[in-house]
Amino acid sequence: MLKTKDIMKKKVICVKRDTPVVEAIRLMSTNNITGVPVVEADMTLVGILSEQDVLRLYHTYKDEKDRTVNTFMTHPAIYFDEKEPLLDVCYRLRDNSIRRVPVTSNGKVVGVISRSDILKYILQLCDGDAVPAVVASNNTER
Repeated sequence: MLKTKDIMKKKVICVKRDTPVVEAIRLMSTNNITGVPVVEADMTLVGILSEQDVLRLYHTYKDEKDRTVNTFMTHPAIYFDEKEPLLDVCYRLRDNSIRRVPVTSNGKVVGVISRSDILKYILQLCDGDAVPAVVASNNTER
């Protein structure tokens, strides 16, 4: 069965709690991503900063633009273990309206997986460029 680690992106842009929020927004915008994992120096996941988390800056930027990621991040972060079945990831992304999620191994960030990563894999399956995983269940009502 296909696991999260099989299609996750291993190059992950992360920020620290003390990163200025404007710098984090700039990173997300420049790299065209919807969120970044917030980590300690040893890559331990402590939260996530998403576009949704920082939207309030539209009307509070004068008072909050000098604050850090710690003020805005969501914690604890939703994450997937690298060994989690991809089918379970699909259901959780769908059911929770999440776009991208950090992937961990022993609590450390090792990747990120997004809806678009899964869609690209689906296209590879449709084009015959990927090997389909064996799916144990036909439960589509999850």
